[in-house]
Amino acid sequence: MPPTKFKVIIVEDVKLELKGTEEIFRHEIPNAEVIGTAMNEAEFWTLMERQVPDLVLLDLGLGGSTTIGVEICRNIFRRYGNIHVLIFTGEIANEKLWVDVLDAGADGIILKTGELLTRTDVEAVMSGKKLVFNYPILEKIVARFKQAVDNDAKRQEAVINYDIDEYDERFLRHLALGYTKEMIANLRGMPFGVKSLEKRQADLANRLFPQGEHTGINATRLVVRALELRILDIDNLEADDE
Repeated sequence: MPPTKFKVIIVEDVKLELKGTEEIFRHEIPNAEVIGTAMNEAEFWTLMERQVPDLVLLDLGLGGSTTIGVEICRNIFRRYGNIHVLIFTGEIANEKLWVDVLDAGADGIILKTGELLTRTDVEAVMSGKKLVFNYPILEKIVARFKQAVDNDAKRQEAVINYDIDEYDERFLRHLALGYTKEMIANLRGMPFGVKSLEKRQADLANRLFPQGEHTGINATRLVVRALELRILDIDNLEADDE
């Protein structure tokens, strides 16, 4: 359970939005005591020197910079350790920025759209919950999750349908990474010479391409076909240890 009373510093560089956020705390989260507000980084660190809060509600974009909030978040944990940081930002489309601030230690991200900041979100963070998001981010997370699951299912289906074994996958993956057959034959754990790999390439062409399209299939076309069929995952192309 969140503490009966907890102290909050709000960091926001737009006066109207700062006033609105203070009103949310005043009316919706009465057990929160706003001990200070800052409109820039210098004001924020001055407040922190006076009194360390339990929660920092941090906007990511300050003074025209979209990345300063990430640095502030990172430095909060370097300097003070066990403080809750909840991001409240208008950076609606900058997904890389979300990832960066979560890596910096933030407890969650609330976008300034949709449901905005709620007592439930704040109390979840104060109770120790991580990855607190509001609906716009949750919608994207679920969409990405569903896409990833669908892609994995298609990959597994293709592996079965085209009878792909571990050596086929390794061979195709290293071709995609630009390895020559000579280089692949020298990989540790690859028990095939160049001639055998040439035969494997021809066999894969027969399996992956429709009848009548088996001739003239070079390594590039074979790799593209493997990517199309999702036998290879373009986001996970890494070489084996040599």
